[in-house]
Amino acid sequence: METPIADFVRSYVNSGVSRLHMPGHKGAGPLGCEPWDITEVAGADELYGASGIIAKSEQNAAALFGSGATFYSTEGSSQCVKAMLCLALQNRSAGAPSVIAAARNIHKSFVHAAALLDFQPVWLWPEGGTDSLCACPVTAEGLERTLDTLDAPPAAVYVTSPDYLGNLQDIPALAAVCHAHGTPLLVDNAHGAYLRFLKPSRHPLDLGADLVCDSAHKTLPVLTGGAYLHVSKTAPAAFRERARAALALFGSTSPSYLTLTSLDLCNAYLSGEGGGRIRSAAARLAALKEALSRQGWTLAGEEPLKLTLDAAARGWDGLELAAHLRNGNVEPEYADRNFCVLMVSGSSDEKDVSLLEDSLGRAAGKPPLFRSALPLARGEQVLSVREALFAPQETVPAEESLGRVCGAPTVSCPPAIPVAVSGERIGPEAVALFRRCGVETVDVVR
Repeated sequence: METPIADFVRSYVNSGVSRLHMPGHKGAGPLGCEPWDITEVAGADELYGASGIIAKSEQNAAALFGSGATFYSTEGSSQCVKAMLCLALQNRSAGAPSVIAAARNIHKSFVHAAALLDFQPVWLWPEGGTDSLCACPVTAEGLERTLDTLDAPPAAVYVTSPDYLGNLQDIPALAAVCHAHGTPLLVDNAHGAYLRFLKPSRHPLDLGADLVCDSAHKTLPVLTGGAYLHVSKTAPAAFRERARAALALFGSTSPSYLTLTSLDLCNAYLSGEGGGRIRSAAARLAALKEALSRQGWTLAGEEPLKLTLDAAARGWDGLELAAHLRNGNVEPEYADRNFCVLMVSGSSDEKDVSLLEDSLGRAAGKPPLFRSALPLARGEQVLSVREALFAPQETVPAEESLGRVCGAPTVSCPPAIPVAVSGERIGPEAVALFRRCGVETVDVVR
């Protein structure tokens, strides 16, 4: 497959031109990548007004993902999340309320979008509760009940799939409910760009979603910040027509050409060896999962390239298990008191998986740890997200936040999922979750 961005940048590097333009390093410096770090010189196209090499590269990506249109982001899925929500709100009927129905395990970029775009979230809660902040399974029946309670269809329904623990939502069933109600389905698929290249595809775009964002850098050989915004072939035409403007609303006018080049080169990878490498990695990890299950490990989630160990069931605190793995020269993606999460990709080799297996083999089983059920916190919404996030604030100890109104959501990344959302009165459930998640201070409305 052609790589128009990489070809142009390579040609520019080899041209010997005097760089009397930004950036200030002038193509030289100690990092070694400076020659490839260019700006919008003649012929380099412009990300938010693409008509040349960037537009061609995005068309190549759209063909690979089977989308109606695909657009690049150099600021991760965080930029794409905001753009998706903006598009949904712009497309709602005249006079329709600014409401988004969303599974509660949203990334904090969703909260920032709610403040900037001034919409009202209607939360979709997990049925039967959950013992993790990361998980929020939504059933078609539960979604139907929620939509039936609203006076009008929301501007969109928004879910995260896969979530940080590797759980996948039933996208076909949720899409069917959404479309029956005349509302689009938006999916934060930040962890699942590779799902398109399994056989069969498990990518949300192929399962009925209308707008999907992928963090390419999380699971594909793309530099950090590289992401896709996909518009399905059956989505409203306005989504394709307005997507670039929506991304520009939340993006820097100085996108990284290093990141754009990596997205471009990834197209060639995916059209060549990439799909096979992804499928081989998934098969290798499936074999490891079977072996670990035989050894007594309890696994969570069904995502093919993510290994989620239920550490508590093995008698380990998840943070202690992560430290054990680091001592074995293995760095996990995420850990909390209950779980330890590891991610592989088509770029992982057998040595990586063998090292992980050896290290886990030295983690002897112990009596299971007691796991208290901590539901997601359902705080009373006393201010809009916008009002609270832009209000004067102060930082207080988390243990003293009971009854206060959450200002900016206090959460680390990973997993970047807020315990309390801006504008909610902090209740006992939230305080308990703060304690469990190690959150020591909280920003509240003054």
